[in-house]
Amino acid sequence: MYNSFRPGQVWLDTDGNRIQAHGGSVMYIDGTYYWYGENKEKSDGENGIWQWGVRCYSSQDLYNWKSEGIIIPANTDDPESPFYYKNQMDRPHIIYNKKTKKYVCWVKVMHKDDTQTETVLTADSILGPYTIVNEDISPLGMSAGDFDLAVAPDGKGYYYFERVHSETICADLTDDYTDLTGYYTTHFPHRFPPYVREATAHFIRNYKHYLLTSGTTGYFPSPSEVAIADTWHGPYTVLGNPSPQDTTKTSYYSQVTSVFKVQGKKDLYIACQDRWLPNEMNRKYEDYAKTFEQFFNPAMKDTKPDNLDDVVVANTSIADYVWLPIRFVGDRPYIDWHDEWSLDDYE
Repeated sequence: MYNSFRPGQVWLDTDGNRIQAHGGSVMYIDGTYYWYGENKEKSDGENGIWQWGVRCYSSQDLYNWKSEGIIIPANTDDPESPFYYKNQMDRPHIIYNKKTKKYVCWVKVMHKDDTQTETVLTADSILGPYTIVNEDISPLGMSAGDFDLAVAPDGKGYYYFERVHSETICADLTDDYTDLTGYYTTHFPHRFPPYVREATAHFIRNYKHYLLTSGTTGYFPSPSEVAIADTWHGPYTVLGNPSPQDTTKTSYYSQVTSVFKVQGKKDLYIACQDRWLPNEMNRKYEDYAKTFEQFFNPAMKDTKPDNLDDVVVANTSIADYVWLPIRFVGDRPYIDWHDEWSLDDYE
């Protein structure tokens, strides 16, 4: 039994197995928390298995998580399926539609030609079964990368995503959350990685909208950036790195996946982050950031980039989690490091 959070340490479920819920999020439903994400249990970096479906866990206290099983299974037969176990299916995000009474899940799929599309599924329960209702779509005709989904109090849905590899898009969802209306706004333009923003996580506090993002450095960590706005579509003002004391410039060797508010706490928000490469914490951000720029910057096309193969073959089956509380000074959020922390530390 756990009674505290220990960021970066191995986190086991109530059966004694590593928790496998990467790139996902946490939902609070009828007094229970549900944490879901990519199941990387078989992704050792050598067998070609990118994911083994989407797994979900339940908890009453946020420390101890019971496995509820695989809610969206991997496909082992059809290489054209978005959930084929060798396909790069990432970042499942689920929202609930009060009108249709459906749980709506979006996932992104990276293809061999470097384009990225989305697949949408629905279910009557958070635990499934899920049915594909919109497959292999290019939102707004764009190649769409890491994303987040959000729902307003009036039920309107929003989709924040990285337009590969150039800018962040905020787009309105249709009433059933399975497609886009066509209305969107653009934010944070950059010419190429590692500066383009990805892994977008949206949250609201005191009527202010926040977008917490990472740089584009694959599984290698990069400095986070936070931006603030008064409305869903902005305009967003970039506030900078929320962890200025992190001299490694790696967001504590992790990448943000989502932010949620703890029920029953006055002002406690948790930044959920993946530590994809726990065995690579000796690498310096400046070194691999330069490699990514060499690879994507047209002005550096004659510069031979360093080998990026180890990004693809990473053993993500041993990836850990870095959950940290967000501290606010006025409207400005900060993420400080804690070796160990507890919900009891907060009102």
